[in-house]
Parts: sequence; C-alpha cells; structure tokens
Amino acid sequence: MAGLTATPRIRRVRKRPYGSFLVLLLAALYFLVPVAASLWFTVDDPGKGVTFGAYARGLRDEGMATSLGLSIRLGLATVALGLLLMVPTMVVVALRLPRLRRVVEVLCMVPLIMPPVALVAGVSTVLSWEQDLADTPLWATFQALHNKSFPLVLVLVYTVMSLPFLYRSLDGGLRGTDLKTLVEASRSLGASRLGTLCRVVVPNLRPAIVSGAVLSLAMVLGEYTVASVLGFEPFSVWMVHVGDYEAQLSVAAAMLSLLITWGLLLLLTNLAGGRTRTRNRDRTGNRRKTTV
Repeated sequence: MAGLTATPRIRRVRKRPYGSFLVLLLAALYFLVPVAASLWFTVDDPGKGVTFGAYARGLRDEGMATSLGLSIRLGLATVALGLLLMVPTMVVVALRLPRLRRVVEVLCMVPLIMPPVALVAGVSTVLSWEQDLADTPLWATFQALHNKSFPLVLVLVYTVMSLPFLYRSLDGGLRGTDLKTLVEASRSLGASRLGTLCRVVVPNLRPAIVSGAVLSLAMVLGEYTVASVLGFEPFSVWMVHVGDYEAQLSVAAAMLSLLITWGLLLLLTNLAGGRTRTRNRDRTGNRRKTTV
C-alpha cells in the first residue's frame, strides 16, 4: 500500500458557451431593436415629448375596432376549421394509413411554395362565376362567401394557408405520443371512436394543438395580400390604409396587434401547460399513494 502512488485528480474545466450567448444576443437584437424603434416612433412627439396620443386615437377609432374584431373572428374560425380537418386526418393516417403520411405532408406543404397572389387569382376567378349563377341555388352560396361582415371565402383561403403550420405542429405531437397504445387501451375500455378522439387523443396533443393554433392565428392577423385583392378590410388592410395619411397611428395599431398576438400566445401556452402540470401532479400523487 505504501508503494502505491496517488493518481492526480483531473479537473474538468467546463467550457463556457460564448458562441451560444453571442447567437442569442444577435437574435434578440434582431427582433427587439425594430420593435423598440417602432414603439419609440409611436410615442415620440417632437413638440410634446413622450405621448400616447396615437394609441388613444387608435382605441377611439371605430374602423380599428371593426377591423380588429373581424380579424379575430376570422382567425378563430380558421383555427377551428383547420383543427377539425387536420386532427382526425392525421390521427387516421398515423394509425391506419402510415404509407399516406408523405402524401399528406406534401399536400399540406403546397401553400408554402404557392405565392398568395397566385392563390387569390384563382379564388377571384371562381368568385367571378357568380354572375353566371344568378338564377341557380348556388347564387346564395356565393353571396355568403364574400359577405362583407364575415367573408367565409377568407376563412377557406386562410385555412389552406395555415395547413403547413398545423401539420408541423401536429406531426411533432404525434411523433412524441404512443398513439397506438393509447387508442387500443381506450377502445378496450369501451370508449367509442369519437370519445377516444376527444378524451384521449386531443388531451395528449394539447401542446401541439395550441402551438399550431397560435401560429395560424398570428398568420391571419398579419395577412394582407389575399384580403386586399379580394376587397375586404381586416386589421392588416386597415393599418395599410391608415398609414397613407397617418403613419404614427398605423404603427401604433401594428404594436397593438403584436401585443394581442403575444397575449394570446401566453394565454394559450399557460392554459395548456397548467393542465399538463396538473395532470402530471395527479399522476405522481396517485403513484405515491399506491406505493404507500
């Protein structure tokens, strides 16, 4: 024992990820500097100093409230229709038709490579058929599609444009869930297909559904080309029109839109995360009680 020599201790030196900090800093500057500049532009008045008059005018403007309400209603309808289409489809493909997953992916990615101008040109051509269908039952359908108070045609077009966001979010959620085991267990306990989808599949896909819904809603709030070409005035089109004669009010409206989007993101994320944490705590508590 005396002849043994002690081995020197090797000190592990942790490398500080300066490169990661630098990337995060550059990304933060890239996103925050334009926002800060826009915010300063809305509150800076050369004659009065810092003032919130632009935001006060925007909140009192009837056009802003009308256009913002229309955009929110369009966004909620788009999210609802997109989820009703995509959730059952992707669940069926994952369980029964895995060979069609690549086909569904390609179809959902088409809106990314199709310019919105080309899409709205086709939609305008279809809407122009209304004059030829004046004496047919389809005339009322065309009237409902481009109703100024709530244009259903925008909901349909926005649903198509939101397919890539919904697909990527739901696909990631399905890949991280043992869907086959959950469905088989639910069916063996006597649940119907609809009950399994609503009570088992959807709760386990809640984070993916929330992320896809937020991305789709943000897309609807910021979309301009389709609504402008078709002659409707949601929030984005109203901001551009206001910017022609009052730039400060237009930028203030854009900042309010950004705050609303962030608020919805935080709200939906907290709701989904809170329910997930509560469910995990319940499971942990049940396991501890069982062990005792």
